[in-house]
Amino acid sequence: MKELSSGREDFFAVSFGMSEAVTNAVQEIPAGVTMGAGEGVEECWMDFDGARMRYLRAGSGPALILLHGLMGYSFSWRYAMPALAPHFTVYAPDLLGAGFSDRPWGIDHSMRGTALRVIQFADNLGLRSFDLLGTSRGGAVAMCVAAECVDDAARGEGNGECRLRRLVLVCPVNPYSPHGTWLAPFFATRPGAAMFRFAMDHMPFLYPYFHGRLYADRNKIPPGSLEGYKAPLARPGLFEHALSIVGTWSSDLRKLDALLPKLAPVPTLLMWGSKDPAVYVSSMEPLARHFAKVQTLVFPGIGHLPYEECPEAFNRALIGFLTSPESTGWTAEAAVST
Repeated sequence: MKELSSGREDFFAVSFGMSEAVTNAVQEIPAGVTMGAGEGVEECWMDFDGARMRYLRAGSGPALILLHGLMGYSFSWRYAMPALAPHFTVYAPDLLGAGFSDRPWGIDHSMRGTALRVIQFADNLGLRSFDLLGTSRGGAVAMCVAAECVDDAARGEGNGECRLRRLVLVCPVNPYSPHGTWLAPFFATRPGAAMFRFAMDHMPFLYPYFHGRLYADRNKIPPGSLEGYKAPLARPGLFEHALSIVGTWSSDLRKLDALLPKLAPVPTLLMWGSKDPAVYVSSMEPLARHFAKVQTLVFPGIGHLPYEECPEAFNRALIGFLTSPESTGWTAEAAVST
């Protein structure tokens, strides 16, 4: 496993499918060359047994890993990373199959399979401990990562201390939201997959339509968002990646439901938009019951992407949770109201 950093030519080679030899050289990346990269953000690559995973890195301090949702990538964190960088070393991967990372055929895209790669990612970076944030499907993956870390600590690894310090779940996919429990498995069937492919190939207007539906107020869609999220479509295999994920959706949710009791000791912040159309906010309360140390925060009038719809309030609450000692009595509501 090698941690790599790529220059401009190598980025375009990977992004558009041109062959380029993997090099061990570490090069400085000009800010803003790629989608989601800005001032102070470095684009890097990591080798996973021959498949290259792209990630963005910024800041210094305790490690914080950000996990995007289904059909998202590190672009999701373009407003969060500059705010977080003064406090943390932030890592935002394009998980394998997504964004501008490679799309290797036949790998395990189940929630646990993805979670094990996140842990491998942290291992490759040499992180002994880290905070973890996951949104949407990335939130479900983050819960699986947390369960693996709790199990490792129970086996005595790391002197019995859980390497996951704190967990942040943003509108996470979970067993208690009825929305999507039938739709995702339908797309995993042959008729559903065929319908999905036909719609994406012959009805290009559907992508901006569904993208816009994730926001409670379309007037709050940041400029360039649709273009940014569509950029990875230039690389083949993204829809096949999504279909492989929905193929294990139902079994993944059952397994997630079974592992939730393990997460009780992990300090956790749940963040939701009150008008989330994808994962209903009504599922927050039953999910929160599994955590002994939990804070909850609902953003009024916000949809599925609070880190884009209300980035200032989102970043303020996130930084407050991650930097405040547990004994201070910090609350998410107070952080947002200040």
